[in-house]
Amino acid sequence: MTNENPDRKVILVDTTLRDGMSSVSHQFTTDNVAAIAAGLDRAGISTIEVAHGIGLGASSIQYGFAAATDPEYVRAAVGAVENADIAVLYVPGIATLRELQGAIDAGIKTVRVAVHCTEADCGQQPVEWAKEQGLNVMCFLMMSHKLEAGALAEQAVKLESYGADVVYVVDSAGAMVPQQAGERVAELRSAIDVGIGFHAHNNLGVGVANALAAAENGAKYIDGSLRGLGASAGNAQTEVLAAAFERAGWDTGVDLYPLIDTAEHVVAPLMKEPQIVDETALILGYAGVYSTFFHPTKRAARKFGVSTRDILLELGRRGVIGGQEDMIIDVASELAGRTYETAVNA
Repeated sequence: MTNENPDRKVILVDTTLRDGMSSVSHQFTTDNVAAIAAGLDRAGISTIEVAHGIGLGASSIQYGFAAATDPEYVRAAVGAVENADIAVLYVPGIATLRELQGAIDAGIKTVRVAVHCTEADCGQQPVEWAKEQGLNVMCFLMMSHKLEAGALAEQAVKLESYGADVVYVVDSAGAMVPQQAGERVAELRSAIDVGIGFHAHNNLGVGVANALAAAENGAKYIDGSLRGLGASAGNAQTEVLAAAFERAGWDTGVDLYPLIDTAEHVVAPLMKEPQIVDETALILGYAGVYSTFFHPTKRAARKFGVSTRDILLELGRRGVIGGQEDMIIDVASELAGRTYETAVNA
């Protein structure tokens, strides 16, 4: 779509090949990556994020082994595109600078450094190092719903000071509604001068609406994934974002039909099951729990014979964050013990 108003422009960033990896147990092959990246490139997507669903260096027994290495995924994507930049996710504590260097050698131009919303200082070293290497640096404030808008903006100021080119409000739990997404973006817009992005999960069914609200309040970079692939209920759906933003009078610079074709004919046949808001995904968003807890919580519920709902609500009450996956087992075990005691004492 073409729009005469330069203020009504957004940039769609696609994360099918990173966040979407969580939907396929990180088992996309390099051929899958090449085919999807080529389709996104044809549609005009300018930044494509690839590699393990949790980010660089996450292929492990804890997070799940991927079908290929991160550099192999990057090289497959780089070789398949003509115009798009290939990006990777860097989570301090999981990724290392050596692994980031390997991704640079494989051809990335952008790194997305993801920190918990209260821990911007954890991003200082990788952001500064990445800028020294000439990378475009986007920063994620994960679980952004956990901070009020003003406090979140203070963390964004830190990331800007380290050299971030873009700072994202990230709804990692899919816990926000449009008003909350808009408020947080607006506060960042008043506090920092660099670009602002928004990354939506769809646990409450309002991922696209949240993205529209974010754009209306100053976000210029909007994440999505084809068919909505992503952790738990998935992400805002890239092809739906393209259509919805056009209808709302925004210029995305992408061609809708190649996005739809890639989603329907390349991605859909690779999906194990439809990306839906089931009970676990819904309660995860309602409780404000990190999206990657989706599958581990289901496994723990089956193992201990307790409800996923009860586990997630308790995790939310305790305020757990990414990196505290061990708490899933602790909570499930405690709930199972209480259930047993109740049955014995009945």
